[in-house]
Amino acid sequence: MSLPPFHWWRTVFWLIPAISIYTGVLGSLSLASGLVDRSGDTAHRCARAWARLILLTTGVRVRVEGLERLPRNGAYVFVSNHQSIYDIPILFWTLPFQLRIIAKASLGRFPVLGWHLRYTGHLLVERARAGAATLAQVAALMDGGRSLMVFPEGTRSPDGRVRPFKRGLFLMAIEAGLPVVPVSVAGSRHVMLKGRLMTCPGKVDVVVHDPIQTRGMDRGGARSLADRTRDIVERSVA
Repeated sequence: MSLPPFHWWRTVFWLIPAISIYTGVLGSLSLASGLVDRSGDTAHRCARAWARLILLTTGVRVRVEGLERLPRNGAYVFVSNHQSIYDIPILFWTLPFQLRIIAKASLGRFPVLGWHLRYTGHLLVERARAGAATLAQVAALMDGGRSLMVFPEGTRSPDGRVRPFKRGLFLMAIEAGLPVVPVSVAGSRHVMLKGRLMTCPGKVDVVVHDPIQTRGMDRGGARSLADRTRDIVERSVA
């Protein structure tokens, strides 16, 4: 899809070089920090700085509400809808918690990105073999005060609508007894449309909802928990 001339020039000659510099410098610092801080906490601070610089550079303003619902010393599974690739920097900057993501194990083989994920505390999971070992990793993260950020739609929404949430992540939360926090992101789709390189300045609203406690739930409740969480997220996106 072609870009309007102004946005094409802005993207190619300003945004891409600037973001490349941020990524190179802060990515290098993040990787270097993994040599002395295997917890990933220092790397996460680098990721938050990277996210903030990207939002400032591209003129994206984020309004957040609901953070007062969460004690800052807690650990949570943040469950968000997924409108844009921008959701990652938006949430990394907006949520003042030590965040980790769950990624496919195959990403660990990629130079730089894979090294960063592997050595800074993120979870690399073989989906076909995810089980007790993954639960143990998640439990260790939460015991250390880290939180997970997940997008259970599985892919970005092409039209902004909230797609069905996959149950696997909720089954994991139930088995580990982790609190699930629904997060609604609205407006990021217009900042960077799926399939387009161009970014546009804009306003994004993030709503952090009350945590849902999973202790005492059984495995059979994963589907209803997924649907309940999706309904909460959708109400603040529409």
